[in-house]
Amino acid sequence: MRILPKPRQFIQRQEEMMPEKKKIILGVTGSIAVHKAVDICSQLTKAGADVHVVMTKDAQQFITPLPFKTLSRNPVITSLYDEEEGWCPAHIRLSDEADLILVAPATANTIAKLANGLADDALGCIVLAVNPGAKLFIAPALNGRMWQSQATQSNVEILKERGVNFIGPEEGDLACGDEGLGRLSSVEKITEV
Repeated sequence: MRILPKPRQFIQRQEEMMPEKKKIILGVTGSIAVHKAVDICSQLTKAGADVHVVMTKDAQQFITPLPFKTLSRNPVITSLYDEEEGWCPAHIRLSDEADLILVAPATANTIAKLANGLADDALGCIVLAVNPGAKLFIAPALNGRMWQSQATQSNVEILKERGVNFIGPEEGDLACGDEGLGRLSSVEKITEV
């Protein structure tokens, strides 16, 4: 008579034999396009990534952390002072372990803060302290005039010079009622990272 392993043991063995999951930090900022970040989180998780969501204070004005926690199966960081068990600050641990940081949607404010190295929230600290091997992608979502402003374009150039990759923005109807360049790229295009 053959004794089969218990389901939990079997799953654990399967996970040990699988290649290590890519650890993706999904930075979610305060844009009306934040609802698409839930789909981004879902698609990345379904593709096998280990997704850790970091929400800015402004993002929390649009949506709660609960859908991200449920879909990613990981705690959501909503403050620089969110701590898990142990002594190492969560934002430093994530910056050490990240394979990729994806900020989607990214506001003009967030782009400016990242270009100038501001670390006044968890997302800014993670980006500033990220390990040199991690890639950084930014998917902007903002008003067309804000995107085309000289200040924003200067900040984009600074980030590109540092090796940051931009996904979009795209042309289309914007939440403010305008039409033009500033719309968040499609979930499919963003999750190709």
